[in-house]
Amino acid sequence: MLKYFIKGLLLLGCIPVFSQSGPIDLRARDTTRYSQPYGLRAGIDLSRPALSFFNEDYTGLEIVADYRLTQRLYLAGELGNEQKTNREQLENFDLSDPTLLYEYETSGSYIKLGVDYNTYENWYGMNNSIFIGGRYAFSTFSQTLNSAFVYDSSRYWVPNAFATGSQDGVEYGGLNASWLEFLVGVKAELFANFYLGASVRLGFLVSNKEADNFPNLWIPGFNRVTDGSNFGVGYNYSITYFLPLYRKAKKGNSETSPAN
Repeated sequence: MLKYFIKGLLLLGCIPVFSQSGPIDLRARDTTRYSQPYGLRAGIDLSRPALSFFNEDYTGLEIVADYRLTQRLYLAGELGNEQKTNREQLENFDLSDPTLLYEYETSGSYIKLGVDYNTYENWYGMNNSIFIGGRYAFSTFSQTLNSAFVYDSSRYWVPNAFATGSQDGVEYGGLNASWLEFLVGVKAELFANFYLGASVRLGFLVSNKEADNFPNLWIPGFNRVTDGSNFGVGYNYSITYFLPLYRKAKKGNSETSPAN
């Protein structure tokens, strides 16, 4: 009886071997789904308040924000206001002090709208970015010519300086400009939901409405306008807070860490 019982157990043990028709896959399968935060990130540009504190000729404030649309794409923009007094001086080696050619004040607001694309592969739980982006920007402003001097070729009445041309504080209003902006930058999380960012920007002037007798030499948001060129350079350093509104699931990768 015992002999038949042992034969029965051996027969049952051989059945799984014969029933296995294909190879056995022993690789681990990761079916975990990771959720990533989506929402609004907003803050201010730190460079403009700092410059306002150290430079009495400048006052400015810029609000920055972005909203995550997809895995890597963000809707982004900036809104700001700037006021700056500029002076152009001529160095004269014959005189102890430089000669002031003109002094003017520019004041206005601007808005920039566009997208940022994150090129950085984050580890799980990180949301840092190294991004490239583009903006369309528009600025409205006015300029006040505080003083100007003209060159007198005879130099008879004012032999050691320029003759006074205008000191009446003439204001030119209703000015505007638009430009395209390409930028590269980084945003790194300092601690929970707080990010420190920096970017460098190259602008190309598309339109520039000027006064009839005084050019736009400095544009809020664009910075200095170079004679004979439509290009301008800018930068910003931002501190922002991320407000998560919802989360989206992303299937994890079993071989590498998931990326944002």
